[in-house]
Amino acid sequence: MSPKTLSITREEKGKMGASRYSRQILFSGIGLEGQKRLLSCTGVVIGLGALGSNVADLLARAGVGVLRLVDRDYVDESNLARQTLYDEEDCQQALPKAVAAARRLREINSEVQYEAVVRDVNFRNVDEVIQGACVVVDGTDNLETRYLINDACVERGIPWVY
Repeated sequence: MSPKTLSITREEKGKMGASRYSRQILFSGIGLEGQKRLLSCTGVVIGLGALGSNVADLLARAGVGVLRLVDRDYVDESNLARQTLYDEEDCQQALPKAVAAARRLREINSEVQYEAVVRDVNFRNVDEVIQGACVVVDGTDNLETRYLINDACVERGIPWVY
């Protein structure tokens, strides 16, 4: 049976959105089984600047099941020209990037479970931050943290994208 003709349970159909993911399911590189795997996956994005916030947006739209958004920083006016998840209201409220991103992404895809983590990633907490991840996307802007995340992912066999 080809992926296009596999049956979907009513619950899965509700979670997948009848037409939201239809183009991805038609794509042979993803198909129905790939979409089901994505729905059951936890994606972790560390660093929610220009790169990380755009990747988080795409993961939410693709239908990842859980999206853990990690950043220690707060939305600043200087972010608005290049970081598309944030707006002037986020600046005025001095929102943490993780909180502002989760709020905006929830408006884009409410079926995804969002976890906003406002903290600096370091050797004491990296295990907790990446726990349960299917993939970790590194949007950080310093080499020390990048090496730390890479080492932790390699040790645990978690795909690391930077």
